[in-house]
Amino acid sequence: MEPSPPIGPPSASGSSSAAKARRRPKKRTARRLLQFDRDLGHRFVAGADEAGRGCLAGPLVAAAVLFDYERLGLREVRALSGLNDSKQQTEPAREALYPIVMRVATRVAVVSRCVRGIDDRGLHVTNLKALSDALGRVARPGCICLSDGFPVAGVGHPQQAVVSGDARSASIAAASIIAKVTRDRFMRRMEALHPGWLFAQHVGYATPEHRAAIMALGVSPLHRMSFQSAAYQQLAL
Repeated sequence: MEPSPPIGPPSASGSSSAAKARRRPKKRTARRLLQFDRDLGHRFVAGADEAGRGCLAGPLVAAAVLFDYERLGLREVRALSGLNDSKQQTEPAREALYPIVMRVATRVAVVSRCVRGIDDRGLHVTNLKALSDALGRVARPGCICLSDGFPVAGVGHPQQAVVSGDARSASIAAASIIAKVTRDRFMRRMEALHPGWLFAQHVGYATPEHRAAIMALGVSPLHRMSFQSAAYQQLAL
């Protein structure tokens, strides 16, 4: 089943509407995210997101989370009260949410794609396939599958891309938490196997410290060679 066009962010309807919106009390973030999913009109909503797409080193990790909205009661909603886009969360907040999502979700799947696979197939193709595989593992009859930003084909169920989905959909936000925590834990373990690149600090992202380590030490087996990064420009690769 081919994906539908992306759902874009809410459009502005003039200054008067914006002023009214500012005067109205805002819903708590988690309630707003859950309501977005409920408004889709499906009992089962599966969301997928990835972590590590923009990294210089380490795997790409995609996760998918399925919520059953007929069984998501007040107790579960309260447990998810801190849910938000993983990029808006601190590390302790993500770690606290991880077991809650695992407990409340009907199904959770995690898919990891290694560095050499990313280099061989390309980042975008690898990313879309990982999201599709993760959604395929949690989807069930009657569900709608959501992805963050990119339409994903081949899941066998109705599928919709949601622009800024990790900040709008509860299922995508939950998947972003699972993917981010899973990948960060892996990269911190890699510090012991590949010391010197400070993986426990930057978990593979192109921070000044990471770029300096590449300049000093070269690349490790965890580094992606298909990126045209400024961090690599002075190296004979």
